[in-house]
Amino acid sequence: MKIGLLTGGGDCPGLNAAIRAVVQKASQENIKVLGILEGWKGLLEGKFKILNRDNTASILNLGGTILGGSRMNPLQISRGIEKSLKNFRKQKLGALLAIGGEGTLKVAEAFSKKGMPMVCIPKTIDNDTWGTDFTIGFDTAVQTATDAIDRLQTTAQSHHRVMIVEVMGRHVGWIATYAGIAGGAHAILTPEEKFKIRELCKIIHLRKKDEKYFSIFVVSEDAKIELENKKILKTPMHHDEYGDVKLGGIAELLGKELQKRIPCEVRVTVLGHVQRGGTPTAFDRVLATRLGVFAVNLIKEKKFGQLVILKGNELQTLPISIAAGKLKTVDPEIRKVSRIFFSGTECRRP
Repeated sequence: MKIGLLTGGGDCPGLNAAIRAVVQKASQENIKVLGILEGWKGLLEGKFKILNRDNTASILNLGGTILGGSRMNPLQISRGIEKSLKNFRKQKLGALLAIGGEGTLKVAEAFSKKGMPMVCIPKTIDNDTWGTDFTIGFDTAVQTATDAIDRLQTTAQSHHRVMIVEVMGRHVGWIATYAGIAGGAHAILTPEEKFKIRELCKIIHLRKKDEKYFSIFVVSEDAKIELENKKILKTPMHHDEYGDVKLGGIAELLGKELQKRIPCEVRVTVLGHVQRGGTPTAFDRVLATRLGVFAVNLIKEKKFGQLVILKGNELQTLPISIAAGKLKTVDPEIRKVSRIFFSGTECRRP
């Protein structure tokens, strides 16, 4: 048997660990692995690379993906599905294993409906894949953001500044919430709920009364902040060449508005793509390895159309059709925990 393996969408730490696990397990089962370069684009254009133990043995700790990635969506290309299926059959592949997030699952669902044997592994620093507790790359992104918040605490305290840290996450606030709690942020702003700018001002005021002359606010890139006139502060909507919404810039807008209302200096830090890079944490390496091995077992047993998920500490499966097109937002209980550490009674509401 020969299977295809691709990494779709944006890169993240832990992808190479998953690739290595798939190849190692497949080799034990006498299954050949053909790497598909640049995600779905590679399947459409016929770009392949043979993967074996030798060329994947030393990639466990490497960030990014040796297969490359792209955000090209074959569903948006004329005859994209037909061309991709033709290349799949031309290579005599018995199944396709796709490692990706929200966009990858939507494409995988379409191919699965066309009869392609599919298995998916969830990866995204955003942790927004429906059905799984954690995705590959999330833990490393949180650690990167936490480290940044820790460092900003000292400079903010030294200069009595308000520091606004913008993190990724697209339409959910998982990174902001986890990194904000871990880093001791004084407010965490996420897309899941609106946050009033007067609440931020109140936090700063109450901290100053307690002789704490600095504050750290973590804001997710799609967060929405309400001004006094009920106007919602949000970034203008732009799209990339593939039609995906381009996010970012909310921290700069918030910083300008906040500076008008408080006497202390406001500084903005946008972490950006640094959250995607670097060496994966131990958790992400282990998670990626477990998911990769489990996915190969599903292929061996011909259990197709499935997404491998983590529930608690147990690996399970979920039909791709159920997970595709749904976002996993931050649990209200976790948001409630984060608010316990905000200053001011109004900011501690459930």
